[in-house]
Amino acid sequence: MKCPYCGYNETKVVDSRSTDDNMAIRRRRECLRCNKRYTTYEKIENVPILVVKKNMNREYFDRTKILNGLIKACEKRPVSRKQIENITDEVEKKINNNMITEISSSEIGEIIMENLKKVDEVSYVRFASVYRQFKDINTFMQEIKNLISNK
Repeated sequence: MKCPYCGYNETKVVDSRSTDDNMAIRRRRECLRCNKRYTTYEKIENVPILVVKKNMNREYFDRTKILNGLIKACEKRPVSRKQIENITDEVEKKINNNMITEISSSEIGEIIMENLKKVDEVSYVRFASVYRQFKDINTFMQEIKNLISNK
Protein backbone atom coordinates (compact mmCIF):
# COMPACT_ATOMS: atom_id res chain seq x y z
CA MET A 1 0.00 0.00 0.00
CA LYS A 2 1.44 3.34 -1.05
CA CYS A 3 1.52 6.12 1.58
CA PRO A 4 -0.72 9.02 0.46
CA TYR A 5 1.63 11.51 2.14
CA CYS A 6 5.13 10.54 1.01
CA GLY A 7 4.49 7.77 -1.58
CA TYR A 8 6.55 5.14 0.28
CA ASN A 9 5.44 1.57 -0.48
CA GLU A 10 5.84 -0.03 2.95
CA THR A 11 3.33 0.33 5.74
CA LYS A 12 2.25 -1.59 8.79
CA VAL A 13 -1.31 -2.30 9.80
CA VAL A 14 -2.00 -0.79 13.23
CA ASP A 15 -5.68 -1.79 13.56
CA SER A 16 -8.24 -3.83 11.59
CA ARG A 17 -11.97 -4.05 12.14
CA SER A 18 -15.14 -4.68 10.19
CA THR A 19 -17.34 -1.84 9.08
CA ASP A 20 -20.81 -1.53 10.64
CA ASP A 21 -22.45 -3.39 7.76
CA ASN A 22 -19.77 -6.15 7.71
CA MET A 23 -19.23 -5.54 4.00
CA ALA A 24 -15.68 -4.20 4.30
CA ILE A 25 -12.65 -4.17 6.56
CA ARG A 26 -11.34 -0.87 7.86
CA ARG A 27 -7.57 -0.81 8.34
CA ARG A 28 -5.48 1.85 10.08
CA ARG A 29 -2.05 1.92 8.51
CA GLU A 30 1.19 3.64 9.43
CA CYS A 31 3.85 4.58 6.91
CA LEU A 32 7.27 3.12 7.79
CA ARG A 33 9.05 6.20 6.40
CA CYS A 34 7.08 9.29 7.53
CA ASN A 35 5.14 7.57 10.38
CA LYS A 36 1.85 9.23 9.34
CA ARG A 37 -1.34 7.21 9.73
CA TYR A 38 -4.20 6.79 7.32
CA THR A 39 -7.26 4.57 6.85
CA THR A 40 -7.95 2.12 4.03
CA TYR A 41 -11.02 0.04 3.31
CA GLU A 42 -10.91 -3.44 1.84
CA LYS A 43 -14.01 -4.93 0.24
CA ILE A 44 -14.91 -7.70 -2.16
CA GLU A 45 -15.09 -6.55 -5.74
CA ASN A 46 -18.39 -7.46 -7.31
CA VAL A 47 -18.01 -8.33 -10.97
CA PRO A 48 -21.24 -7.43 -12.76
CA ILE A 49 -22.98 -10.44 -14.23
CA LEU A 50 -24.84 -10.10 -17.51
CA VAL A 51 -27.92 -12.17 -18.25
CA VAL A 52 -28.28 -13.33 -21.86
CA LYS A 53 -31.98 -13.26 -22.67
CA LYS A 54 -33.69 -15.58 -25.17
CA ASN A 55 -33.52 -12.86 -27.85
CA MET A 56 -29.74 -12.62 -27.19
CA ASN A 57 -30.03 -9.17 -25.57
CA ARG A 58 -27.93 -8.70 -22.46
CA GLU A 59 -28.90 -6.98 -19.24
CA TYR A 60 -27.44 -6.76 -15.75
CA PHE A 61 -28.39 -9.50 -13.30
CA ASP A 62 -31.17 -8.26 -11.03
CA ARG A 63 -32.13 -10.35 -8.02
CA THR A 64 -35.42 -8.45 -7.62
CA LYS A 65 -36.67 -10.03 -10.84
CA ILE A 66 -36.12 -13.47 -9.33
CA LEU A 67 -37.76 -12.39 -6.07
CA ASN A 68 -40.82 -10.97 -7.88
CA GLY A 69 -41.20 -14.10 -10.03
CA LEU A 70 -41.05 -16.31 -6.95
CA ILE A 71 -43.56 -14.16 -5.07
CA LYS A 72 -45.96 -14.49 -8.00
CA ALA A 73 -45.46 -18.27 -8.24
CA CYS A 74 -45.93 -18.73 -4.49
CA GLU A 75 -49.00 -16.51 -4.23
CA LYS A 76 -51.69 -18.08 -2.00
CA ARG A 77 -49.37 -20.99 -1.18
CA PRO A 78 -47.90 -21.96 2.22
CA VAL A 79 -44.49 -20.53 1.32
CA SER A 80 -43.12 -17.88 3.65
CA ARG A 81 -41.36 -14.71 2.58
CA LYS A 82 -38.26 -16.07 4.33
CA GLN A 83 -38.32 -19.22 2.15
CA ILE A 84 -38.66 -17.06 -0.97
CA GLU A 85 -35.73 -14.89 0.17
CA ASN A 86 -33.68 -18.04 0.86
CA ILE A 87 -34.32 -19.38 -2.65
CA THR A 88 -33.34 -16.01 -4.11
CA ASP A 89 -30.17 -15.98 -1.99
CA GLU A 90 -29.29 -19.54 -3.09
CA VAL A 91 -29.77 -18.69 -6.77
CA GLU A 92 -27.65 -15.54 -6.45
CA LYS A 93 -24.96 -17.41 -4.52
CA LYS A 94 -24.84 -20.20 -7.10
CA ILE A 95 -24.50 -17.71 -9.94
CA ASN A 96 -21.78 -15.74 -8.14
CA ASN A 97 -19.88 -18.88 -7.13
CA ASN A 98 -19.61 -19.96 -10.78
CA MET A 99 -17.17 -17.06 -11.33
CA ILE A 100 -18.73 -16.22 -14.69
CA THR A 101 -19.55 -12.86 -16.22
CA GLU A 102 -22.51 -14.03 -18.35
CA ILE A 103 -25.30 -16.52 -17.76
CA SER A 104 -28.34 -17.34 -19.85
CA SER A 105 -31.80 -16.64 -18.51
CA SER A 106 -32.65 -20.31 -19.10
CA GLU A 107 -29.84 -21.40 -16.75
CA ILE A 108 -31.16 -19.05 -14.09
CA GLY A 109 -34.66 -20.44 -14.58
CA GLU A 110 -33.41 -24.00 -14.11
CA ILE A 111 -31.59 -23.05 -10.90
CA ILE A 112 -34.75 -21.38 -9.58
CA MET A 113 -36.91 -24.41 -10.41
CA GLU A 114 -34.41 -26.79 -8.84
CA ASN A 115 -34.69 -24.85 -5.55
CA LEU A 116 -38.44 -24.16 -5.76
CA LYS A 117 -39.27 -27.84 -6.33
CA LYS A 118 -37.85 -28.64 -2.85
CA VAL A 119 -40.08 -26.03 -1.18
CA ASP A 120 -43.49 -26.31 -2.87
CA GLU A 121 -44.47 -28.42 -5.86
CA VAL A 122 -47.51 -26.34 -6.81
CA SER A 123 -45.42 -23.16 -6.86
CA TYR A 124 -42.83 -25.07 -8.90
CA VAL A 125 -45.44 -26.02 -11.52
CA ARG A 126 -46.74 -22.44 -11.60
CA PHE A 127 -43.25 -21.08 -12.15
CA ALA A 128 -42.46 -23.76 -14.75
CA SER A 129 -45.67 -23.05 -16.68
CA VAL A 130 -44.64 -19.42 -17.17
CA TYR A 131 -40.91 -20.04 -17.50
CA ARG A 132 -41.19 -22.94 -19.96
CA GLN A 133 -44.18 -21.35 -21.70
CA PHE A 134 -46.43 -24.39 -21.67
CA LYS A 135 -48.23 -24.35 -24.99
CA ASP A 136 -51.14 -26.59 -24.03
CA ILE A 137 -52.56 -28.86 -21.34
CA ASN A 138 -50.47 -31.83 -22.56
CA THR A 139 -47.22 -30.00 -21.84
CA PHE A 140 -48.58 -29.08 -18.42
CA MET A 141 -49.60 -32.70 -17.72
CA GLN A 142 -46.20 -33.98 -18.84
CA GLU A 143 -44.47 -31.72 -16.31
CA ILE A 144 -46.76 -32.99 -13.54
CA LYS A 145 -46.06 -36.61 -14.56
CA ASN A 146 -42.32 -35.90 -14.45
CA LEU A 147 -42.75 -34.39 -11.00
CA ILE A 148 -44.64 -37.43 -9.73
CA SER A 149 -42.25 -39.97 -11.27
CA ASN A 150 -39.19 -38.23 -9.75
CA LYS A 151 -40.47 -38.64 -6.19
